[in-house]
Amino acid sequence: MSAKSAKRVLKFGLPKGSLEKSTFELLEHAGYEVTAGLRSYYPTFSDDEIQGIMFRAQEMSRYVENGVVDVGLTGHDWILENGSDVVEVAELVYSKQRRQPARWVIAVPAESDIKKAEDLDGKIVATELVGVTKKFLKKRGISARVEFSWGATEVKARLVDAIVEVTETGSSLRANNLRIVDEVLVSTTRLIANKESWKNGWKREKIENMALLVKGAIVARDMVGLKLNVAEENLARVVSVLPALKNPTVSPLAGNHWFAVETIIEESIVRTLIPELKKAGAQGIIEYPLNKVIP
Repeated sequence: MSAKSAKRVLKFGLPKGSLEKSTFELLEHAGYEVTAGLRSYYPTFSDDEIQGIMFRAQEMSRYVENGVVDVGLTGHDWILENGSDVVEVAELVYSKQRRQPARWVIAVPAESDIKKAEDLDGKIVATELVGVTKKFLKKRGISARVEFSWGATEVKARLVDAIVEVTETGSSLRANNLRIVDEVLVSTTRLIANKESWKNGWKREKIENMALLVKGAIVARDMVGLKLNVAEENLARVVSVLPALKNPTVSPLAGNHWFAVETIIEESIVRTLIPELKKAGAQGIIEYPLNKVIP
């Protein structure tokens, strides 16, 4: 087969593990159906120009940098930890519940005498994020021994002097009777690309289009559409209580003094907003889900 007639393929690395399910769901909302068997590391895309392969998020940036895949999803923390030279195409936040960014924090047992990072001088710290932790301590002028942890780091907090562990709300640390003394890094998920792939016109356009659709799907997860009808005399009152991305769309209905109003709002305020709209004169209120919102 000639190079000209060869099928063009974008190799996409997907995270295996805790982000796997939410990643597949997000891609589905973005318009990409992704399927994989229980033990499969090679998911298939509804877009036959995309070839999927799964790696642990901790390793992803290395495979993107080395060109094993053209593009991948991983945390900013692991890009820094691996020192990977990649293109960070987009910052992504997965959750519909507006989950907080991942925080790598220094934690110690609640009964520990350690009150601040500087108290770790001469101590032992366990973490999976060894390189980033060492840089943090060096920048603060703290001389501590940093040991790699293979997981279950919270259990080791009482075997060493402190741990550096990832958390969102801190609830798991509190459940293990641990106390946060400092923050090492805040990290979010990134869509990253191989530098050579980014120079390829077709691949870059494919990646940019994917980023646009995925970001639109993320925005839509926290938003809903709202439609309603309102009489002309109540229009100003209804519009005044309607939040919107820009302005609501207001269209006259044929043959009378009524208007159709449509807007996009945050789902979290719907339960309080709809009663206010009803009081202001809105009728025929319809709430509907969104797949993508492209600003």
